[in-house]
Amino acid sequence: MKPSPFSLHLPESLAEALDLLASSDNARVIAGGQSLMPMLNLRLAAPDDVIDLNGISELAGLREEGNDIVIGAMTRQRDIEFSPMVAERLPLLKEAILNVGHRQTRNRGTVGGSLCHLDPSAEQPAVAVAMDVRLSLRSVRGERTVSMRDFAVDLMTSCLEPDEVLAAVRFTPWPARAGHAFVEYGRRHGDFAIVSAAALVLLDAGGAVERCSLTLGGVASVPFRVEAAERVLQGSRPTEAVVREACSQAAKCEAISDPAYPAWYRQRLAQRLLERTVAKALERAAVQS
Repeated sequence: MKPSPFSLHLPESLAEALDLLASSDNARVIAGGQSLMPMLNLRLAAPDDVIDLNGISELAGLREEGNDIVIGAMTRQRDIEFSPMVAERLPLLKEAILNVGHRQTRNRGTVGGSLCHLDPSAEQPAVAVAMDVRLSLRSVRGERTVSMRDFAVDLMTSCLEPDEVLAAVRFTPWPARAGHAFVEYGRRHGDFAIVSAAALVLLDAGGAVERCSLTLGGVASVPFRVEAAERVLQGSRPTEAVVREACSQAAKCEAISDPAYPAWYRQRLAQRLLERTVAKALERAAVQS
């Protein structure tokens, strides 16, 4: 199939793009196009106007602001993959990005595009939830900042208003001594993950868990923190028994079901993957502490 007819707009500034978006009753913004183009071809989306953000340089790039790292929404996944700053200060993001499709996918795909598309199996939304990122949303009405937890409303549905664009994403790195891990399971490398798990763990001087973040993707309609598991780990000495008890909470989480993978399968897989992910993060934390 081919897309339904639409008008293509090529703004050269964010202000121009926001004016176009505000003046259209049925517009879609295109970034890397890795998700929107198939939707257009299958006529799952039929906008009257498509606003291409690729010519807006102010929406791309990585920079440090104080202790934070700000990543422009149009930054390519390839730039994340090869950034020394990301590798050093956001290692969880670096590890997750290597699971995104293939090299050709990452050459075009963008950080903002993945976050706005909000596929429940996507790696970048899971990392964004794990790290409590803040998103800068822009419109002709001004700017607002929302947390990733508030941004992800439901299955492939964000809190973006029709006239808003995601401009940038702000990460606050964890201390360098924190352990991290990202593990996902799919039928083959590059396929959509059935379930993914992200873990960040910080140990105190005595080897107890000082802080942790445990996140699952692909299980529910949006990625989510497994707070019951975090409560078990927090303040404990992470023995194998404690880790098993914590990760068993994943099997109790509400899960989506489809003809290929029923809810019980996702729950069971989530528990196993979370155990593997936490163990890997703890091993790294112990080495770095």
